[in-house]
Amino acid sequence: MLYGHWRPILTVRRRNEPSNAREERMRHGEQHRTHRTGWLRAAVLGANDGIVSTASLVLGVAASGASTRAILVAGVAGLVAGAMSMAAGEYVSVSSQSDTERADLTREVKELAANPEQEHEELVSIYVRRGLDSTLASSVATQLMSHDALGAHGRDELGISDTLAAKPVQAAFASAGTFAVGATLPLLMVLMLPNAALMWGIAVSSLFFLALLGLLAASAGGAPALVSVLRVSFWGALAMGLTAAVGALFGVSA
Repeated sequence: MLYGHWRPILTVRRRNEPSNAREERMRHGEQHRTHRTGWLRAAVLGANDGIVSTASLVLGVAASGASTRAILVAGVAGLVAGAMSMAAGEYVSVSSQSDTERADLTREVKELAANPEQEHEELVSIYVRRGLDSTLASSVATQLMSHDALGAHGRDELGISDTLAAKPVQAAFASAGTFAVGATLPLLMVLMLPNAALMWGIAVSSLFFLALLGLLAASAGGAPALVSVLRVSFWGALAMGLTAAVGALFGVSA
């Protein structure tokens, strides 16, 4: 989790929530999806990249006139290299974000200890900008700081919350795993399709898989389905078309 040893003071303990508040929350039944953004972003990126890069690689090699065996070797090599690259890239980039968040929280702990009044005024000014009058803003800041000062400042001053926290390991596994799954789909088409239908079969099936990915991502994230489907399909078609053109331009006879 984001906060590590900060978590005990940053997590609101719902076990102390009044029973009527819990009942109201359960009755309200809102289904938010922001808690999915960390792994969903990495998963969609991984699957999309797996389908697009592997299909494009396969089409480029096929357009050069290579044999089915050469196409499969190139595709499998691309799958392994791509999955490892996605895992390493996600882990490094998200770790950098996590390090920055942790450093900001550590600095905030020191500031809260040294200048609690100034930190209180910072929260007040934030809440005033959001629409509260100064008296209410001061009261809210006082109550939040007495309950969980670091959590309040992390969330409202720094924009850091446990829900949207950087999780490097989760992002790395999600991205690498979904890349491998996405990359497997075009390779299965290579095994199933005859050489005469390979080019069009890979292109059409990959666009179908991309559209399905866009639909699933939209469903998981609560986004408009048509926009998501068109977005991933357009960029996938562009990538595959350009790669096939390069393969045909610089290809050699099998």
